[in-house]
Amino acid sequence: MSGPGLLVVAGEASGDQRAAQLIAALRRRIPDIAPFGLASQACRAVGVETIADSHEIAVVGIAEALRVLPRAAAIFGQLLAETDRRRPAAALLVDAPDFNLRLARKLAWRGIPVIYYVSPQVWAWRQGRIRTIADCVAEMLVLFPFEVPFYRRHGVAVTHVGHPLVDEVPLLPQAWDSVPRGTQPERYRIALLPGSRRSEIRALLPTLLAASAWLSTRIPVQARLILAPSIPRSLVEPVIAASGVPVEIATEDRLAAVADSHLALCASGTATLETGLVRTPMLVCYRLAGPTWTIARRLVRVPHVSLVNLVLDRRAVPELLQHDASPSRIAAEALSLLGSRRDIERMRGDLAELRSRLGDSGASERAAARLAAWIEGRGRAA
Repeated sequence: MSGPGLLVVAGEASGDQRAAQLIAALRRRIPDIAPFGLASQACRAVGVETIADSHEIAVVGIAEALRVLPRAAAIFGQLLAETDRRRPAAALLVDAPDFNLRLARKLAWRGIPVIYYVSPQVWAWRQGRIRTIADCVAEMLVLFPFEVPFYRRHGVAVTHVGHPLVDEVPLLPQAWDSVPRGTQPERYRIALLPGSRRSEIRALLPTLLAASAWLSTRIPVQARLILAPSIPRSLVEPVIAASGVPVEIATEDRLAAVADSHLALCASGTATLETGLVRTPMLVCYRLAGPTWTIARRLVRVPHVSLVNLVLDRRAVPELLQHDASPSRIAAEALSLLGSRRDIERMRGDLAELRSRLGDSGASERAAARLAAWIEGRGRAA
């Protein structure tokens, strides 16, 4: 006989990875747990039965979301039908707030405790969503310490569990370590990290390739594309071919490839934290569809966009957004940074603080302990 059921909804690549690590830790506490829901390959590898694949609805932007809306609605209905049939002991919702907060309300009506892992950025924009969270989420498990006061002010049960990347990203030899002071590399290795969603690849990869081409006319450059596990080579190869830029594609040992690069051109998101933890200097770049950018610019209420700058609480790395994320501007910023060893070392010093700011190791174990308490009926008492 199977054990207690757990609905798992992880809406994109990084969320799938976070959920998989938590489920693996949870199995050490509740070996017969029976997880099911919306996730992808990382969760399937730890035994989550997937009703649908999260890649089907992992997009950024209004126009992109409208295109996947019919499929998202169908998946939403399937998850609720399976929830009614299986009656899980709890639900683990990971990131993906547009989908998951609607689902949280339906689950709360059904009396299912909702544990939310990886907070929506309600502290940054669309703060009206906090009402839904306060009404429907039994406990919020957050990755960043600065999120705790915000939720407590709004009466939400919250626990800071720390960030799993502290355990995932080791200290690696870094490209600049082997470049003596007062000298420059014979060839600059430039890592391109255009994101983990297909919509991000379409929006940003051509720009990063063009920036690399522009940069190569000024200094010797070796470009390497750091491909997220969620992105197939078949998606990027035509874009690379059309650009005419010679690019090495790194799919394995991604972190080592980033650490071995002198500079990263990095999409805003979790990849900025990975890059920061290996201390590779970076420029954060991001572009959205025009209508989405117009709305976001009016609603966002934080001084920085990149997680690195938010965690460090200062502008440690440059942010080139929307119109500023043009090939010529990115290349000019890269050339300026690479031309100043003092600026490189200053940025590396800032990035060295990141690990301690993210908290102690063991984030997935702490999150699993809180989830287990709810599954076993001890959540409120704990």
